[in-house]
Amino acid sequence: MADFKTHTLVATVISGGLGIAALATGMATPAEAFCYWLAGTLGGLLPDIDSDESLALRIVFRLFGALVAGLLAFYWMTTLPAWQVVLLAGSGYLMVRFVLLWLFARITVHRGMLHSLLANLLFGVIAVLMSYHLFALDARLAWGIGGFVVMGATVHLLLDEIYSVDLSGMRIKRSFGTALKITDWQRPGLSLLMLLCSLGGFWLSPGASAWLQGLDLALPQSLGHVLESLRVSGLDMLAVDVQSVQDVLAWLRRGWQDLRAV
Repeated sequence: MADFKTHTLVATVISGGLGIAALATGMATPAEAFCYWLAGTLGGLLPDIDSDESLALRIVFRLFGALVAGLLAFYWMTTLPAWQVVLLAGSGYLMVRFVLLWLFARITVHRGMLHSLLANLLFGVIAVLMSYHLFALDARLAWGIGGFVVMGATVHLLLDEIYSVDLSGMRIKRSFGTALKITDWQRPGLSLLMLLCSLGGFWLSPGASAWLQGLDLALPQSLGHVLESLRVSGLDMLAVDVQSVQDVLAWLRRGWQDLRAV
């Protein structure tokens, strides 16, 4: 399978490229594109948190521990003395960093449930919920962050499958097929629990209409502006008829709206 460096590099490059594309097409501001890049990079590490000795596991739980400590400090800073706030925040961090990490490592198996498309879906839902309810981001940005987390995690699974094929020796390793799967069918109870958590997360998530509307409007309009600028700058040597292209984009847009209405 791919190592930590490979997963991080590929997730960073793909997320950065898609973030730049979102910025160039008007679907994201610079700050939002940066959030998407971070989300996709983190998503590229998440499947490996089921490995007890992985660097991804330690990074994720350190971040989660810091988040818990910060929330505890923010909530109690106006009602408790400073030393108690520090003690409470430190205890929260240590509880997550060691106790919760130990419990998590006990119930997870590498390339088990968390190396699956269902787990990626749950990662994305959790990212949407945290972005919207915890960090008070707008619904469109929250769904975009969730989408980038799912994308990054899926790229991770694809890399693991690619590295399961030994091209030099022309053989397929035994690990082939253990990463890119729907779920871990050998653990139906936990898979059902993960599915129920995902559905519950969708129910608690904000409506995705704002994100879909942004996807529906920003891309056709931005492409029209790009083609128009090419024409004005004298680069219309390719004989691109802007109006014809815009008509096609309008037709595609109507088709997309019809599909959404079904």
